[in-house]
Amino acid sequence: MSLLIKNGTVVSMNSGREVIKADILVQEDRIIDISAGIDKPSQQVIDASGMLVIPGLIQAHIHLCQTLFRGCADDMELLDWLKLRIWPLEGSHDEESLYYSALLGCAECLRGGTTAIIDMGTVHHTESIFTAVQEAGIRYLGGKCMMDWGPEVPSTLLDSSSNAIDESMELYHRWNGRENGRINYALCPRFVLSCTESLLLEIKRFSEKYDIPIHTHASENLAEVKAVQQMSGMRNVTYLNKLGFCSDKLILAHCIHLDEAEMDILSASKTNIAHCPSANLKLASGIARIPALLAKGAQIALGADGPPCNNNLDMFQEMRLASLIQKPEQGPTSMPAETVFEMATLGGARAMGLDKEIGSLEVGKKADIVLVDLTGWHTQPTSAASVYSQLVYQARSSDVYCSIVDGKVLMLNGRLNTIDESELRKQVQESFMRVTRRSGIL
Repeated sequence: MSLLIKNGTVVSMNSGREVIKADILVQEDRIIDISAGIDKPSQQVIDASGMLVIPGLIQAHIHLCQTLFRGCADDMELLDWLKLRIWPLEGSHDEESLYYSALLGCAECLRGGTTAIIDMGTVHHTESIFTAVQEAGIRYLGGKCMMDWGPEVPSTLLDSSSNAIDESMELYHRWNGRENGRINYALCPRFVLSCTESLLLEIKRFSEKYDIPIHTHASENLAEVKAVQQMSGMRNVTYLNKLGFCSDKLILAHCIHLDEAEMDILSASKTNIAHCPSANLKLASGIARIPALLAKGAQIALGADGPPCNNNLDMFQEMRLASLIQKPEQGPTSMPAETVFEMATLGGARAMGLDKEIGSLEVGKKADIVLVDLTGWHTQPTSAASVYSQLVYQARSSDVYCSIVDGKVLMLNGRLNTIDESELRKQVQESFMRVTRRSGIL
């Protein structure tokens, strides 16, 4: 298959941060040319006049298993949010409900210009998530959520250590590298307070043996930090580092409540931090010290987290908030738009271990491409001095005209090509009613 994108303004995110008027030629899953006036017969041609052509946005922390529970756990503190709502709901999933929850999340992401995600699944039926992302066409890194301990974890989510490892490795061998490398596996312990130390050490052992990334949460909430200190005698990141977790193979969501020593650990180890500004605000967890982390050389990416604590999977909203929430305390220059856009593209690519393949538009890289229409009133005039300002402060997810993954057009002009939207809406409603009745929550 060949695809030609004509007449767009290419925001390359290459080493020179070039922004150029150019066409992009795609052959199969790769970009093979970026230049003006490409005149080569192609099987599909898209006119990008008046649009920005950007690398696909990458969400570095998301919970597809929770998309079905949007609006079910609002206005709650984190640990209550988990124990009273999210864990009972997650534990009530069946294979079909989890499939449609994941597919709904994929649909929202693709419509909004997110072409790649790092996901944390739930404890049971994880195969359903992989089936959904395979069919949707989105780029994916994620795995089964691992929980073998916790005094208030419901029995529907508690797993034995051995089963958590065995199922995870079965899924790894079955799914890692599928779809020409579009789908990959991560080991996903939920967080320190739901995993025994013996399980965490086994996770570390298998991560090293098979070179598997680890995706977990840390230091999201003050009560969580206090509980980890009481349990281990250490702060969260210090404890994870003692276990050997902190490295460029770790994707660590939130990292709000860190001391200086923890910030130094994360920066020196090149741990990937997934910053989730909307969820952090909604749960009143706090504001992560992203400018200070960046100054230390930390690797930062962006994510929306789960729909019950956001309630959107909208990377344009996350970019805007990531910049704005720092400015009242840190000053107006503290989080420039270009820095934020890099977190949403190259930062996410680094977190996925795919910075040589995605995150920028360059010849030889994977064709994960998004077209953003600038004809809306809120983006006028289009002659703004900075395309990064247009993308971070003005554009909306509804401005996304086209989303492409591996050279395949998955969404064009508001229409998803891999998902039957009317059937999805019907099945989502039926699944929601079934799961909430089973949980006894609603």
